[in-house]
Amino acid sequence: MPLYNRLKEYRARINVNQQEMGKLVGVSRQTISQIERGDYSPSVSLALKLAKVLDARVEDIFTWEEDSES
Repeated sequence: MPLYNRLKEYRARINVNQQEMGKLVGVSRQTISQIERGDYSPSVSLALKLAKVLDARVEDIFTWEEDSES
């Protein structure tokens, strides 16, 4: 279940680094890095916090694509 994201792009739009983004939403820089790399899928509440800080919709930042084999 691949979850893709444009977090890095949206974060760059508001000119904040990973450390600052983490502070804004209450997580570590490492968590932001893992989300951006696709190594970690955020909880619904974290996705909503990110969207609010970035002034975007969750579905603008995160997209899910079904496996074609399903």
